[in-house]
This record gives sequence, C-alpha cells and structure tokens, in this order.
Amino acid sequence: MVLAAAALFAAMTLQAKVQHATSDQVVRVEPPCWWTGMKTSLQLMVQGPGISGYDVSIQGKDGVSITGVHKADNPDFIFVDVAVSGTAVAGEYDLVFEKGKDKFRYTYTLGTKSSGQRESFSTSDVIYLIVPDRFANGDPSNDSTPDTDEKAAREEPFGRHGGDIRGIIDHLDYIADLGATAIWMTPLLKDNARWGSYHGYACADYYNIDSRFGDNALYKEMVSKAHEKGIKVIMDIVTNHCGTEHWWMQDMPFDDWVHKNDPYMGSNHMFTLAIDPNASASDRKIMEEGWFAQSMPDMNLDNPYLLKYFQQWAIWWIEYSGLDGFRVDTYFYNEKIPMSYWCKAVMDEYPWFNIVGENWNTNPDMVAYWQSGKENPDGFDSHLPSIMDFPLREAVNGALASSGEGHWHGGDISAVYNTIARDFQYHDLNRMLLFWSNHDTPRLGDVVGGNYAKMKLAFAMLSTIRGIPQMFYGDEMMFSTGTSRRDDGRLRMDFPGGWEGDTLNLFTEEGRQKAQSDSLYRGAADLHDYVRTLLNWRKGKEVIHSGKTLHFIPQNNTYAYFRYNDTDIVFVYINNSDTDANVTWSRFSEITEGLGEGRNVITGEPVTVSDDTLVPANSALIVEFTGK
Repeated sequence: MVLAAAALFAAMTLQAKVQHATSDQVVRVEPPCWWTGMKTSLQLMVQGPGISGYDVSIQGKDGVSITGVHKADNPDFIFVDVAVSGTAVAGEYDLVFEKGKDKFRYTYTLGTKSSGQRESFSTSDVIYLIVPDRFANGDPSNDSTPDTDEKAAREEPFGRHGGDIRGIIDHLDYIADLGATAIWMTPLLKDNARWGSYHGYACADYYNIDSRFGDNALYKEMVSKAHEKGIKVIMDIVTNHCGTEHWWMQDMPFDDWVHKNDPYMGSNHMFTLAIDPNASASDRKIMEEGWFAQSMPDMNLDNPYLLKYFQQWAIWWIEYSGLDGFRVDTYFYNEKIPMSYWCKAVMDEYPWFNIVGENWNTNPDMVAYWQSGKENPDGFDSHLPSIMDFPLREAVNGALASSGEGHWHGGDISAVYNTIARDFQYHDLNRMLLFWSNHDTPRLGDVVGGNYAKMKLAFAMLSTIRGIPQMFYGDEMMFSTGTSRRDDGRLRMDFPGGWEGDTLNLFTEEGRQKAQSDSLYRGAADLHDYVRTLLNWRKGKEVIHSGKTLHFIPQNNTYAYFRYNDTDIVFVYINNSDTDANVTWSRFSEITEGLGEGRNVITGEPVTVSDDTLVPANSALIVEFTGK
C-alpha cells in the first residue's frame, strides 16, 4: 500500500514538472493502447524527430517496466519493450523521454483484457461478403473527406461510391433475416491511393479506419450491434503489402522494412514455389519479394520488428473491437515461416479464434499444404486454421457455367464429384471456406448466364456441402454485370436501395416485389426467398455442420449425396441437366434402407422418395430425415 502511494505521488510530481510531448516531439506510438492480462509481450514503436537519442523510462503504477530499447536504422524511431506483469493494473502510464535538459512525457493507457472465450466463425455459420463502398451509403457527409485524396465519384466503376460502416449497420437486419450469421467486409482501414482506393487493399494506416467509411469508434459500434443480432464479424487484413501512400513509406524505421524495389520487380505470382522442393532460390525470391503491384510495396516479414508489429496489430484489433475472425489477403505471397509465427501469436492469445487465408490455387494438394495440422513432407506447419476451397469453387463454376462462358467447358456436375473425392488431402474439412464467388472472381450470375435455376442449384450445394459457406453480397438476387470476364469495378456493384434516390430498394420485400417488372431483377424476389429458406434452415442442422458425406458417381449430369450423423440424414439430389430426371433411390440403399417419410426442405412438405420421384431439369431436391 505504501509502495503504491509512493508510485502515485511520484507520477503526480512528474506530471507537474514534465510537460506532455507535443505532436512534433512524439508523432505516434503504436500500438496506441494495450491491456493487462495479455499473453503477448508488448513492444511499442515510437516515432519522433531524433527520438533514438533519448533515454526512455516509464512512470505510473507498479507492475509495468521497460526491459529494452532498440534503435532502428532511422533515428526517428525506437522500439520499446514494455513488460506488463500479472500484477499490473489498468490505468495511465507515462513514457518519459530525456536527453540532457530536454525532457517530456507521453501518456500511454493500459486497459483490462475483456475478450473471453467465445466462438469464432465455423461450419455453423454462413458468411456474407460485403464490399463496403458498394453496399449502402448511411452517411453521405463522409463520401469525401479532407484527410484523403480520392473524392467520391459514384458514376465511375473504379471510383468511390460512398458506401460506409453506417450503411452496414443500417442493414444488419436484412443480413440477419437472410440467414447469414457472419459478415466479412473487404478492408476498412485507411487506403489513401489516389485512384481505386475503394477496395481498401493498399493500406495507408494499420490502426485507423478510413474516414470515408467512418472511424474506429463506429467500427467498434458495428461489431457490437452485429453481435446483438447474432452476426459475427470477420476483418479482412493484408500482411503481404501496404500502399505506397502509407505514412511510413516517407519515413521507414528500417532500410529493409519493405522489400526494396529499384528497378521495379513484380512478383512472378507462382504460388507453387513455397511448396516446390525443386524450386530455385531466385524464383522463390521473386515470388516472396516482388511487389504484388506497383502501388503495393511488399512487406519484409523477415524483419523481426515488422513481424512483431503485425502480430500486435492483429491482436489489438481483436481486443479493441471484439471482432470474431480474420480473413488474410494474398496469404501465400508472404514469407511462409514468419507468417506461421504471425498465425501462432494470434492463436496463442485467442485459441478460440479462426483465421482463413487466401490460398488461390485450384489444385487440392497445393491448397491443403497451408492448413495447420497437415503433415507436410518438409515438416512445415502454417498454424493457419482455415483455407479457402478454390478447387471446389472452380469445379462448381465449371459445372454450372452457361455454354461457352469464360474458360469453363462442359457444364458437367462430375467435376464437383471428382473434386470432393479428393477430400482425403485436407487436414480438417470443417475448416474449409466454401464459396462459389467473391470480390475477386466473376459474378456467379454472369457465369451461369443469368439463369436463376442454376443459381438455385449453386445455393443448394453451398448450403449442404461440407465446410464453412461464404456468399457474395447480391448473389442472393443474382447481381450480374453482363460479362463472365472479371471486371472488378463493375462486379463490385452498388446494392440497389443503398443510396438515397435509388429507384429500386432490394433491401425490402416491397422493393423486391417491385423489381419483378425490372428486366435486371425479374427473378430476384423468388431467388432471395429460396436462399433465405435454405440459410435459415441450415442454422439448426448439426448434421450439415459436422456430419459426414456419402456421395454417388454422377449419372446423366445428376449428382446425389448424403450428409449424415448418428441421428439425421439429409439427401441432396442435383439435376444439372436440361431434362427431368428420376431419382434412382434404390441405388442408394446402403444408406437409405429403413428411411421412411422425409421433409422437403424448401417446401416444408412431407415426401417419400422412391425410384419414381421426379426432379425437374436444373433443380435440386433436398430432403431431411430424422431418427433413423
């Protein structure tokens, strides 16, 4: 008690004698705050003119001390190791900087860790992917802001359209009603690119939300309001690269903070190089150190201070906002060993958390390598829990594609069967992100050539195949661009009704009914209701979340599979052909024997399946059976 009183008196005396640092003396300290009770050690990055010439101490309550100060190549930076003991208490602490008679302090805040055990996104969820700039404009006053260069230009496909966090908050009820239980938003952090900044993948500030979307407090409010409606929040982050407009590109701490690139060297984008045992070092170097694009400097995760910075940054956002998961962009462009350390640091702090990495490859073996727990020949473990099922996405798109669309040929459902037949290559099927389209692929509506029946087939499979389903906003009403070629600015389209003055409002039942007379959205209401029925049914089906799969070789472009556990069975019959088909029920006797009456999941009606059961062309039959 005496020691605590003495520490408090010393702190008060210090504050009376030492002036608080001006913004010219300490430009920034990151992480901007921290918490007691954290497993992760704290290392502060301090920026200020000539700050490396100062001695640093910390004053405040007991249990917090400085254990090391590291100079960077740039004298405007130091990295300060702060030990926060188990007895430390939340409150304000003063970092004191001293050089001769020059002395100033910077107040740093420690809170108390509040994120307890909770559930991250899993097979029980359906993830709704949003491009925030194109979803809904809830606050027109921030469409253009003084601290960002690019101004609003809704008429430009690659311009900023004004969608924001307030717009997402305003439409959480729509998402919840649809049956989605998690939202993944493309990056909301500041992107100050002078053109095309709407997508957010060229970060200019890792600790601040882009002012055209809102601010940190509003992001935190969105997470809280989403949780109130049973919706989890996944943050899209980028560790491989930042943007050329990031503040540190003008004043980098270390010479090797990013991979130097003069003359310019782009990545060779050869994803196999991190796995290939025969790959040349020079090829691998270009893959890892080449820039993703000229506007996106490649970060050097081999620099231990940068790696620590990114580990803390990720943990900071989880604790600050209470979010539920990460999606990591361009995952295997990163140096793979440091990135595995990044994943491990996050998972050590929050063992319940889930992280999915973008591992864009259509070969199952190349994708499977990146999932934590996979026994790889080289002994590598990524510590990455979840991976994206690009191989199955390719197969489904090929099976459903309209004739001659894109690079797909045949339209044969056998491609789906053959891909699922390779499930043995994956370590954990329940941690596979299942998706047919996203912000980087052609719109599914364009792939199927505007065929609403094919869209229903797509959602029938998305809702019943193993893994964690993710859908792209607007696919529930077949948003389309008119071309199956990838066209980023147009496929990331505005959601009708998200802007004041929109003639259609597809967020409402009334608006969707009205849209039936619109040539673009004539079947939107029916498809929306179909998807809503499936997603809300799926919420309570443990057999879909964790059951096993039994499937049968496709015949005549039809595909039958079962999801089953000890108590329930769900039968799915996909007729991908242009003719009606009879279900060959007797062929499935090894699992159907003893099954009686089931329930049609879409209509809710009782149904007894037999060899005489007819499934119309381009349609699905989904039947649930209970209590075998």
